[in-house]
Amino acid sequence: MDKKRPVNLDLGTISLPITSYVSILHRISGVILFFSVAIFLWLLEGSLSSEQGFADVKALFTNPLCQFIIWGSLAALAYHAVAGIRHLIMDLGFGEDSFETGRATAWAAVVVAAVIIVLVTGWVFLW
Repeated sequence: MDKKRPVNLDLGTISLPITSYVSILHRISGVILFFSVAIFLWLLEGSLSSEQGFADVKALFTNPLCQFIIWGSLAALAYHAVAGIRHLIMDLGFGEDSFETGRATAWAAVVVAAVIIVLVTGWVFLW
């Protein structure tokens, strides 16, 4: 048995680079989007079923929990799109030359996604 492997790995002490966090959050946002599609299809089906169904879905949108789910879905979509575009650009060979470039593009993706999420927040909660 190899004695060099960690016995008690404390995940709180591990410091990952920003590129790892961007990649992990990209996967998490993809899972959120997967489940959001089911919720939005259910809402679409309810709104198209009848006039009363449309009124019920419209009334549901005034619920703060429903607004939070919509905001979370749109925020996940914004982040997933921005991080996905970053991944596609890197797959084309741009930004892969150094760790510094990867870190810079990761921070750029986080900033752009944060700006879009702030805009989405204003659109969902202020309108």
